[in-house]
Amino acid sequence: MTQRKLTYPDPGLTERPYPVALEGGWPPRYRLVLREERVSVPDPALGFLRLADGLLGWDLHRGSGLWVDAGTPRARPGLEMSSGVGIGPLRWHAPCRVLWSTEPVVDGSGRPVPGQRAGFGYGTLRGHPEAGEEGFYAELSEDGQLFFRVAAFSRPANLLIAVGGPLNRRTQELITRRYFRAARRLALGEK
Repeated sequence: MTQRKLTYPDPGLTERPYPVALEGGWPPRYRLVLREERVSVPDPALGFLRLADGLLGWDLHRGSGLWVDAGTPRARPGLEMSSGVGIGPLRWHAPCRVLWSTEPVVDGSGRPVPGQRAGFGYGTLRGHPEAGEEGFYAELSEDGQLFFRVAAFSRPANLLIAVGGPLNRRTQELITRRYFRAARRLALGEK
């Protein structure tokens, strides 16, 4: 089966394994979002596993108020999926392809190894309001702290979205804030 073409060149820039910095190396003429937050939970290692599972299983998106079909498989390279906002036929779909995914690495006792990132990145397909890529990262630092990070670069995919510039940016910021609230809940074991 032939995969649909991504709506931007040079995919895979969000694939940044630990400890590669998320700053720098992004394409010019795109809006860049880099955001991180230390997630304070009683057991950061367990929180990391919960958050990674929630990222890869689309619970972060669902917890942010986005619609993702219940039958959508776990994030893995090549998977095409669509999230959306709205209700029924009034839903705006945002089709994407998962470009990379990283599962948590655990030791012999099932505890995550410090100094790693788990998560995935996806790129936009035709029909998405933006053209670009977004990465979602659960990170367990060398010193055992839990972080959630988002890295995205995008630009409007069509003239209608471009004309709605300020509204479009506010919508992106709202969804990003919701991602961070959902990440905290996932790390705590709340869905």
